[in-house]
Amino acid sequence: MSGGGHRASPIGLVCILLSFSLVGCVSDTQPTEGFELIVDFENTSGTIVHSYVDGDLVSTSNVFLDFDFSNTVSSIQLIEFGIQLVHNGDTTSVNPDLTSQISIEFTHHGIYEIIAYAIGENGHEESKSVIVRIENEINWLESNTYNPKPITINPIPNPLGIFPASIIIDSTIENPVLIENIGGGREVEVTWSLFDQQEDACQTKNDIIYEGEEVNWNTIHFNTYELHDLTISYDEGQDYINIDHTILIQYSAIESSPTV
Repeated sequence: MSGGGHRASPIGLVCILLSFSLVGCVSDTQPTEGFELIVDFENTSGTIVHSYVDGDLVSTSNVFLDFDFSNTVSSIQLIEFGIQLVHNGDTTSVNPDLTSQISIEFTHHGIYEIIAYAIGENGHEESKSVIVRIENEINWLESNTYNPKPITINPIPNPLGIFPASIIIDSTIENPVLIENIGGGREVEVTWSLFDQQEDACQTKNDIIYEGEEVNWNTIHFNTYELHDLTISYDEGQDYINIDHTILIQYSAIESSPTV
């Protein structure tokens, strides 16, 4: 009978090794239900530009914002990437096998909440909320007129909810030289007026413009809850004038920060 120490049983050693081996197999093959949604975007704000010449709309530049899902991490097959507008449910979706890019067009100013989402083949969905700020700029030109047209300013947002912070008006009126190098024109007297829907003048400014000169009205208005009309009345004089309005419907900067 030997007095040496105990030796490990070959059967016991095999069982221990097999046990460790099985633990590794279960870990490696265990299905993963979720995934990590990563959406990248360079911009979450923009400005729609409407341009008018002599009262006619000549161009519209809408805002397009791009969303990139390509960095989403998943160990399962993804079947859909999408962007949904919260206020009306409109959804734009793509097949991840074909593209990971989605571009959304905005045609009206407002503060938008959008939901970026991804769906896996097992039905699991991940999403994140993004806030977008869309403003509106109006460029208005009239040439050689003594009967300026009114311009309607619509600050009502779509979607309804958060109204603009202000309406910023930068308006220039020029009294051009009647005959180059000779003159012969006269000064004109004009009045700017900003009317609300009750036809009350919220703001006004009167000025005299001498031949070959121009005057400017730069103002800010905080009633953004109703339509307004910006008018120019020709109070005195007969010379033609040129008008250049730039109007900005501006929102507070509460949009989500870009990721890239």
